[in-house]
Amino acid sequence: MITSTRLPAVRLTWDKALVGLVVLTFVFGALTQPRFSRGSNMSFILLDIGEIMIIALAMTLVIITGEIDLSVASVAALSSCVLGWTFAHGLPMPVAVVLALVTGMLCGAFNGTLVSRLGLPSLAVTIGTLALFRGLCWALLGDTTVANFPYSWTKLGSSDIPRTYIPWVAPLLLVLIVVFTVLLHLTRSGRWIFGVGQSAEAANFAGIPVRRVKRRLFILSGGMAGLAGVVYTMRFASARPDGAIGYELLVIAAVLFGGVSIFGGVGTMWGVVAAVLFLGELRSLLLLNNVPPNALNIINGGLLLTSVIVPALVARLPRRRPRLPGPGTESPAQGVPELLPSSGAAMRT
Repeated sequence: MITSTRLPAVRLTWDKALVGLVVLTFVFGALTQPRFSRGSNMSFILLDIGEIMIIALAMTLVIITGEIDLSVASVAALSSCVLGWTFAHGLPMPVAVVLALVTGMLCGAFNGTLVSRLGLPSLAVTIGTLALFRGLCWALLGDTTVANFPYSWTKLGSSDIPRTYIPWVAPLLLVLIVVFTVLLHLTRSGRWIFGVGQSAEAANFAGIPVRRVKRRLFILSGGMAGLAGVVYTMRFASARPDGAIGYELLVIAAVLFGGVSIFGGVGTMWGVVAAVLFLGELRSLLLLNNVPPNALNIINGGLLLTSVIVPALVARLPRRRPRLPGPGTESPAQGVPELLPSSGAAMRT
């Protein structure tokens, strides 16, 4: 009896393509710019994307539920200002850091309460709190800058682990990536998040506490923004009311470019991580080639539009129905890559 060996179907999703794009960008940068692949530049990339990665991990969960948080940059700045103000008024550094993290969580709880308890749209709520929290930064510090932090703390945000090119923030990022990946894809809470994003009404009928899930995610988003504010303060060794301006757009661009649907219910954590790494590589490559900083804003806007347009175009492509293979024949659809928007761990049963 002659049996045919059939190749498994190759399913190329957007998030998997992004992982390949990160590798290709690194190879291209190493071949075209000698300084790109140096250890010092790799350290710079990790430092440069640190706050974006931290905020993006939590933002991914929020957007998958069909909500959005535009206030994250203002929360990070307010946490930074609280850290600087409390330290300048004599509190020990560890206490000031804890208060900064608590500030972020309180801001997230405020957003979450307005969205989940009052049923207000998160877009409108977080646009308002974006301005509110930024105004509190100016009320707290005014035009002053706190910059007398201990070097033992600031070196954690701006230097490498001794005898390596690994910045101190890298282990923190690695731990957070693992935790958020497990949370989203391997836990019941992650299945609840996908369920809420696919249909909040159906999730409610299925017994998922929709309002509680959303409120906790906003608190988590605020807490991660507060942590990003601490990392930001340590990296620049200063606390200013105009810190982290524009970070919310960078975060949202990375999350959407990573394959997360703006309508909710679709996305993977590794896609977002790959998107942030790609943006970091691209930014470093442009800076090494003396591209003006304003061009970076154009590129970020272009990627944001691309992340919305491409999945919509892919969804409209006609799908060819697979033919049933006859005896001893191969299916024409087998082994052919198909580019699909990533769905992550959507509602496993």
